[in-house]
Amino acid sequence: MASLNVGSLGEYIREQRRNAQYSLRQLAEAAGVSNPYLSQIERGLRKPSAEILQQIAKALRISAETLYVQAGILEERRGEGLELRASILADPLINEQQKQALLAVYDAFLKENAAGRPSGAHEGGGGSADEHEGKAP
Repeated sequence: MASLNVGSLGEYIREQRRNAQYSLRQLAEAAGVSNPYLSQIERGLRKPSAEILQQIAKALRISAETLYVQAGILEERRGEGLELRASILADPLINEQQKQALLAVYDAFLKENAAGRPSGAHEGGGGSADEHEGKAP
C-alpha cells in the first residue's frame, strides 16, 4: 500500500487554492465536494480518493498527476508511465481495488524488465549484447 502524506497534501491543496484565489467554499463547490470534507483534507484529517483528487485538480486547473504525486499515490518519475497511471487512477469505470491491482501488475512488469537489464552497463568498459538490443527509450 502506498504511503500517503496527507498533511503535506492538504497544505499543497490549500496553497494551490489560495494561488487560484478561491475560498474554501468556492473550491469545494467547483470540485463537487462538501465544504467540511475539503476542510478536513486541507488540514490533513482525511485521505481523499484518486477520484476526489482528480476533481480538486480539475477545479484548480492543475494536473491530477501533481496531486497524485503529492498524495504518494504516484512516485515522481521522469514521465515513466505517469500518463498510464493517471489514466488508470482517473477511470470511473473501475473501483479503487481494481485500480490498485492494475498498477501492481504494471509495477511488476517494470521490475521484471529492469531486472533483465545489466545493472552496471555504464561502468567499467565493455557491456553485454543485451545493452544494444531492444532497449526501450
